[in-house]
Amino acid sequence: MTDAPITMRWDGEAMVPVSQFWAERADKAFVVGEVYRIVEHHDRSANSHRHYFACVHAAWQNLPDQLIEIYPTADHLRKKALIRKGYRDEREYVCASKAAALDLVRTIRPLDDYAIIEARENVVRIWTAKSQSVPAMGAKAFQESKQAVLDFLDDLLGVERGATAKSEAA
Repeated sequence: MTDAPITMRWDGEAMVPVSQFWAERADKAFVVGEVYRIVEHHDRSANSHRHYFACVHAAWQNLPDQLIEIYPTADHLRKKALIRKGYRDEREYVCASKAAALDLVRTIRPLDDYAIIEARENVVRIWTAKSQSVPAMGAKAFQESKQAVLDFLDDLLGVERGATAKSEAA
């Protein structure tokens, strides 16, 4: 089966491809007589996507000076917020010694400017932000991660929840 959604219409009895193009895709993807489980697919809103990135940028522009070193760009702010809110990939490396762990940190740090890297004794933990690209994150997960990041930004700026989202709503 294909990973890309095939556009269908419910006619009251069956799911029917909406055009000849989609019918041909369905013929290639499915076997007559097989049973398939379907899941409704919701496209992400381009407006929601643009609003989100505008809010992150506005929040970054309003950061107190002492946070600029931690978040030197709006992308740093967004990705570190994703990590802090749990939208991350985690890796852990056990090294032979504390010195080896610190060497590993020095080696890894330049490879991903957005990662959060922590060494405790001989263990190195690396957190990287999950991608919010359309192929990587569907509409529901994007909306959940967007809200989590906006809440993080509100808390970071010390404003009422929802204020960051409203500041760019116009």
